[in-house]
Amino acid sequence: MQRGKFITFEGSEGCGKSTQIQRFVAMLESKGIEVLQTREPGGTPVGEKIRHLLQFDADAADLTDESELLLFAASRAQLVRKVIQPALEAGKWVVADRFFDSTTVYQGVGRGLDVSSVKQINAFAVGSTEPDLTLLLDLDVSIGHSRAVEASGEVEDRMESNPMEFFESVRQGYLQLAKESPERIAVIDASASIDEVTEEINSMFSERLGALTS
Repeated sequence: MQRGKFITFEGSEGCGKSTQIQRFVAMLESKGIEVLQTREPGGTPVGEKIRHLLQFDADAADLTDESELLLFAASRAQLVRKVIQPALEAGKWVVADRFFDSTTVYQGVGRGLDVSSVKQINAFAVGSTEPDLTLLLDLDVSIGHSRAVEASGEVEDRMESNPMEFFESVRQGYLQLAKESPERIAVIDASASIDEVTEEINSMFSERLGALTS
């Protein structure tokens, strides 16, 4: 059986990932492709507990940057081995809302941890499972943050409560990764309309992985 494709979506808060992922998955399914959608942190019972701890648990208010990094890695390791790898081996396509690039830029660049060490931990967590294509939705951080707060009803989670300087570092970290891995990471201008962003994503997808026929 032919291995499925692994597509990841990345970007800072408010970039429109959720909407574009839904549209992208619908496009793939319209072509007869069986798709599994995942998110990070989460995607497994263990991962969802870690997600709640990282985002909303008051006990995590004083979580160290190193502990945060390792919790993300633990969630990802469980997700890869219990969900993503089996799906790909069964011929399904996996579309992920975040993967190891998020940890590199949020915990490495944003938190100021040693990026090379972060990448080593990422590599240990995922093993040989890497995306075939990463779609990076790039957006001005002030616009993205306003969108995220509006979407959450002005109740910020632990990550959204970071200062704007943090998110600017995250954005620049993402753009640097795209420069380092242009064959895998495609930068999408997320400031355009929803339909225009969808069109650019589909065009970039076809350019990188080939057009699909129904």
